[in-house]
Amino acid sequence: VRTEPLRGEPPVRLPGDPFSVVVLLRGYAEPEGVGGAVRADGSVTLILPRASRHREPPSEGGEAKTALEDAARGPILVDTGGPWARERLLEALAGQGVAPADVTLVVGTHGHSDHIGNLGLFPRAALLVSHDFCLPGGCFLPHGLGEERPLRLGPGLEVWATPGHGGQRDVSVVVAGTALGTVAVVGDVFERDGDEGFWQALSEDPVAQERSRRRVLGTADVVVPGHGAPFLVVREAWSPEAEGPEARDQEEPPETETPDAR
Repeated sequence: VRTEPLRGEPPVRLPGDPFSVVVLLRGYAEPEGVGGAVRADGSVTLILPRASRHREPPSEGGEAKTALEDAARGPILVDTGGPWARERLLEALAGQGVAPADVTLVVGTHGHSDHIGNLGLFPRAALLVSHDFCLPGGCFLPHGLGEERPLRLGPGLEVWATPGHGGQRDVSVVVAGTALGTVAVVGDVFERDGDEGFWQALSEDPVAQERSRRRVLGTADVVVPGHGAPFLVVREAWSPEAEGPEARDQEEPPETETPDAR
C-alpha cells in the first residue's frame, strides 16, 4: 500500500450515489514560535445525500439506529473546526447551498477543540461526538458502537470506532460509492499524508491507533485526514520478482501489512 496526494484546493467534491463527499476546509498544523506551540485547525467535511432519497420504513434494531438513519437523510457535517474558524465554516457551507439549520447530523471524530469548536452553530442537528449520540435538545441514546460493530447510517455510509489519537472513543465516517471509491473521514487517525514518525507522539494510545490506521488503509480509497489534504490509497499486487530471488524461493507470499477492515 502506498499513498499519494489528491490534488485540488477546497472545496474538493467527490460525487457519489447515494452520498457525495465535499471536503469544505483543509485542516493544518504549523509550528508557532518557540516552546513547541502549534497553530492548528481540523478539516471539515460535508456529506450530502442524493436529493431524491426517500424515507424508508423504520428499521429494526432500536431507537438509536432509527434516529441515526433518519438524521442521515439530510446534510451531514464531520467535524466543525475550531471556534476561530466560525466565519470560514459558514462561508464554506453557504458555498454549497447549505445553511446551519439544514444540517441534520454533526459527527465529531473526537473531543479536541479544533474539531468540535462550532457545535453551537447546529442546535437543530443530531450530534454524534466520539461515542455520545444525542438528539436535538439533549436526549442521549445508547447505540452499541464498537470496533467490531460500526453504526450504519445509510447505504454505504457507516461510522467506525477508530480509537487511538484521543483515546478509546474516536470515530471515523466511511462513505462508499463515490467517484473515487470509498472515502474515510478519519479525524486525527491520520494527521496528514506522510505523518509516519510523528503521529505516535500525539496519540493517547499508539497501539490502538496503529490498529485503526491499518483498518482504514485496508478499506479506503481516499482518506481525509485531520490536518492536511485528502490523499489516495493505492494498493499494488505483491510480486515475487519485485522482492528478489530470496522472496521467489518462498512457498507463499508474506502476509500483507494492511488487514481487511472486518
